[in-house]
Amino acid sequence: MNMKKFKLSIILLMAFGYSINVIAGNEDRAGEAGASQLLINPWTKSVGWGGANTASIIGLEAMSMNIAGMAYTRKTELLVNHKRYLSGSDVGISSFGLAQRVGESGVIGISLMTMNFGDVARTTVDLPEGDGSTFAPKFTNLDIGYAKTFSNSISGGLSLKLITESIANVSTKGYAFDAGIRYVTGDNDQIKFGIALKNVGPTMKASGAGLSFDEENDNAGFDIQSTQDHRAASFQLPSLLNIGASYDFYISPTIDSTSKKISADHKLTLAGNFTSNSFTKDQYRLGFEYSFRSMFQLRGGYVLEQNTWFSSEKITSAYTGPTFGASFVAPLGKKGTTLGIHYAYQMTENFSGTHSIGLSIDL
Repeated sequence: MNMKKFKLSIILLMAFGYSINVIAGNEDRAGEAGASQLLINPWTKSVGWGGANTASIIGLEAMSMNIAGMAYTRKTELLVNHKRYLSGSDVGISSFGLAQRVGESGVIGISLMTMNFGDVARTTVDLPEGDGSTFAPKFTNLDIGYAKTFSNSISGGLSLKLITESIANVSTKGYAFDAGIRYVTGDNDQIKFGIALKNVGPTMKASGAGLSFDEENDNAGFDIQSTQDHRAASFQLPSLLNIGASYDFYISPTIDSTSKKISADHKLTLAGNFTSNSFTKDQYRLGFEYSFRSMFQLRGGYVLEQNTWFSSEKITSAYTGPTFGASFVAPLGKKGTTLGIHYAYQMTENFSGTHSIGLSIDL
């Protein structure tokens, strides 16, 4: 790595480190942010980790954790995913993504996440039980990103999120940026560090006909009709900072005599992550993955909220506690193409947890 790239990496690390003080968790601001769907991980494998794999995640799924990891996409990757969000709430989340290598060191990716709330009865002040009609709220996140490897040790990335929320006659639109870096070191690249800054953008504000109302005034015997608008307050985005590390353990390893790279049928990866939230309590995440010949993986994780070690009554986030996941990846042909099936379950404080199932194709 040349000195210019080294200095760039140091500057980025310092900038991200400084941002810890800027967006550190603040319980007094809880509930003030909007667009909380930005905190939902739309994919499956990283959910099984409990979100602890900021440093080790690679491929298209890295767009949700640390965009820098997308730089390690082999060639072309497709992902399709569905979630039963907070089972019992009748909310479904569907996601689709594509990552494509461009040039020797760059990868461009795009992903789309939509939330389906079902049909909601339309109510009014005069008809609180509903007027017989329904509407369907829609939340959509479109993510476009680029990641690049700067050397054998350092990669970085940046993405733009386009955010849309709408109900029957009120909507809002906004955008946010994600950025991340990844550093690999140690024998056979067994040690990894990752830093990602997410959901940084301007405030959003709702608008639409649903915020208007008709008013009649009697002014000196004359009826005057006018249309008034309610003032909608703007809201900030739920920015956060992820800092993670991971280590790979190879069981009964062998070393290739030509490439000098280590390989093994069995690999165990341990990972940890600290999440500094701007509007809620900070979180600590621990996770592991056992891999057999890169074909079968088992994952587990645990999410712990700050200052809730001995009292569940203080927990303010839906997602705390253990997570589980598994993957089966089947090779297709001799060119490295694979088909993967992934599942994860995330326990929650309320409802019956979240189930995720995904399908991946690596061309």
